[in-house]
Amino acid sequence: MKFPLFFIKQGAELGRPGKQTKQNTKQELLEPFSLRSRSLSKNSKMTPARPHSLCLLILYLTVGNGQDGKFSGPLKPMTFSIYEGQESSQVIYQFKLNPPAVAFELDGETDDIIKMEPNGLLYYIRALDRETRATHNLQIAALDAQGVTVEGPVPITIEVKDINDNRPMFSQEKYEGSVRQNSRPGKPFMYVNATDLDDPATPNGQLFYQIVIQLPKIDNVMYFQINNKTGEISLTQQGAQELDPVKNPSYNLVVSVKDMGGESENSFSDTVSVDITVKENIWKAPDTVEIIENSTDPHPVKITQVQWNEPGAQYSLVEKEKLPKFPFSIDQEGHIYVTQPLDREEKDSHVFYAVAKDEYGKPLSHPLQIHVKVKDINDNPPSCPSAVTVFEIQENEALGSSIGVFTAHDLDEVNTINSILQYKIVEQTPKIPVDGLFLVEEYEGKIQLARQSLKKQDAPQYNLTVEVSDKDFKTLCAVAINVIDINDQIPIFEKSDYGSLTLPEDTAVGSNILIIRATDADEPFTGSSKIVYQIIQGDKEGRLGIDTDLHTNAGYVTIKKPLDFETASISKIVVHAENPEPLVSGVKYNESSFANFTLFVTDVNEEPVFPQHVFQAEVSEAVAVGTKVGNVTARDPEGQDVRYSLRGDTRGWLKIDPITGEIFSVAPLDRETESVYRVQVVATEVGGSSLSSTSFFHLVLKDVNDNPPRLAKDYTDLFFCYPLRTPGSLVFEATDDDQQTLRGFHFTFALGSESLQNDWEVSKINGTFARISTKHTAFEERVYKIPIRISDGGRPPLEGTVDLPVTFCTCVEGSCFQPIGRQDGMPTVGMAVGILLTTFLVIGIILAVVFIRIKKKKGKDNVENAQASEVKPLRS
Repeated sequence: MKFPLFFIKQGAELGRPGKQTKQNTKQELLEPFSLRSRSLSKNSKMTPARPHSLCLLILYLTVGNGQDGKFSGPLKPMTFSIYEGQESSQVIYQFKLNPPAVAFELDGETDDIIKMEPNGLLYYIRALDRETRATHNLQIAALDAQGVTVEGPVPITIEVKDINDNRPMFSQEKYEGSVRQNSRPGKPFMYVNATDLDDPATPNGQLFYQIVIQLPKIDNVMYFQINNKTGEISLTQQGAQELDPVKNPSYNLVVSVKDMGGESENSFSDTVSVDITVKENIWKAPDTVEIIENSTDPHPVKITQVQWNEPGAQYSLVEKEKLPKFPFSIDQEGHIYVTQPLDREEKDSHVFYAVAKDEYGKPLSHPLQIHVKVKDINDNPPSCPSAVTVFEIQENEALGSSIGVFTAHDLDEVNTINSILQYKIVEQTPKIPVDGLFLVEEYEGKIQLARQSLKKQDAPQYNLTVEVSDKDFKTLCAVAINVIDINDQIPIFEKSDYGSLTLPEDTAVGSNILIIRATDADEPFTGSSKIVYQIIQGDKEGRLGIDTDLHTNAGYVTIKKPLDFETASISKIVVHAENPEPLVSGVKYNESSFANFTLFVTDVNEEPVFPQHVFQAEVSEAVAVGTKVGNVTARDPEGQDVRYSLRGDTRGWLKIDPITGEIFSVAPLDRETESVYRVQVVATEVGGSSLSSTSFFHLVLKDVNDNPPRLAKDYTDLFFCYPLRTPGSLVFEATDDDQQTLRGFHFTFALGSESLQNDWEVSKINGTFARISTKHTAFEERVYKIPIRISDGGRPPLEGTVDLPVTFCTCVEGSCFQPIGRQDGMPTVGMAVGILLTTFLVIGIILAVVFIRIKKKKGKDNVENAQASEVKPLRS
């Protein structure tokens, strides 16, 4: 607030404040600063001074410069805050003189701007400038009439507060920089810098950078970004992907800087041009490196190099797959080395990654994949497939017949000269009937019959030595060729008729009933001499089987399925003996390879037979009494009549027709009691031995809605704390004894009495849960039984009304507290006291008897000692 100017006469001083009036507020504020001439009387009037005798001093009063919000006061240390750039000739403060002081003296960093009148008026005559001096440190002393300091000097601080009177300026007229393509987005590659003379601790000096123009701007996409506070320029995500020096080798940016944090319309700004050159990315994966295996050169050996776009990167290698020892390293120049000889047969290629990081350990870009291929040398001799390779050939095979393919191995790289193998037979044992019976194809290894057909009588086995060679190595391998007897002999039975067998039809399955035998003249224990027995006639049901003894070729006829007199009482069985190997051309089986026997089966009285072990039927639980619910059947193998009965009908629900096997209900069925009712059915043959057999009958009961809903449990624990302060609610659950659907129960809930609607409310939570809520708080401390009507919505719908007990009780620590009255059998307090006194009386009598006996046994002195020792504990 500024007040009108006033005139000060030359030689005048600040007067002391007079008696205040309330005539004029401005006059009251100005009165402490009114000036009077020393020579004027108390009632004289101040008149304007003449120009030649008066010095005109124009002052403006600025309200509130003092620390305590006052305009005047005694001399004391003070700090004043004044904005720079204010109008000149403004009052700062009026210090008051205290006798014997008659004047003030100002000293310090006034810069000839800050002045002080002897009467204590502190002011400045020109605008302050924070950028010239931010703080003026002054000292004020009070002097007496002789000029002697009587108070002070006192420190006075003038803080010049900043205003936004300086525009930001870039430190360069133009900036130039470069960036590699595919550089990491967000990593600065250059920066611009501007300065502002205003106070950086205020918004006036807070700078805000932004890119206002990017040329070219392809598809309206910004490739560059700037840190608004630091001026660091980096690539955007799109820039890291799209920059290409071939398409656009350079870009021009116009960058602006604003003060006031860029958030004020009155902020100052400056702009600068930034030229950016795009350089080719040299962070690229090298071509596949080829290393000759088992190198004898000194290691490590440099094999390739990677290089980051700028110096100072820190390089490292990362394995793609974990190896016992990683055979590669990298130095800080990006040179990659192999540290040991590599073996292609152990691992023919290596893949790993080169990583470049900055000085803080952060990746500069994506890792580069390094692929190393190990080149083969012929350092492995051929190897035999096994110690001895065995082939077989039948006798009498034609010339040129293939015996087999002999394949050796070479660990060197396939399809190279190092792994091409050649085969040659260098020895045959025995050399009978002649040498050179076999030949081997030079490159394929196929062994063939070369001179004549073989006879097992000449030699059952030939041993060959095969030389396998590559261009540098040779290996000798062993090959054995077994001559196999051909199947030119048929099996011959020792007899063609094994007579007859008589067996009861209940002979156990697995029983051996007959041994048959045939012989074969071919080589033993070969496919040509092994005999397989087949029943070709008389056993369509497959009740018999024949197992061959591999050592003796004997055939054991065995029962595989139960015999049956009723279906096959007499069977003529014909057996054929044959070899698993086919006969040679021109040889055929004849009657010598066939035999027969006759099987007689005698009748045995058998129990009735059910066609199935379990019979099952399904009916509604609501079927009428007397309804047919199922039937069973059984037959007697001997054709006797069968009678049926039930066993295990514990609930008395069913009866069975003894002749037809039909089953009827004889009492109401209930699925909730038994969802599947299981009974046994007994079939007994009529007459004869009255044998019987059993089966099971399972009756599945389908549910009908015949049970009303009810509470899921006995709710005795629902309570409200008494007295009830606010209406509350409790949750309860309902259930139904009927079968639950896939969607579950869907009950509806309502109060069972309309008279309770003013006190209670029931609301449904879901299909089974509901909430009972109070409508007020005026309930008594007792148990309320609230009738709840629950409907199940079934077909037909059923509903039930249940009493839900809710207790209002005094609560202790959140739990319902209900005093328990005296229970039957529990003694009263009087009875308890009587029992206790009686107990003490009995104990006293026992002790008295003990004391009397002790007295009789001992003398008088001993009795006194005993009394002293025994009585003291009784007083305790």
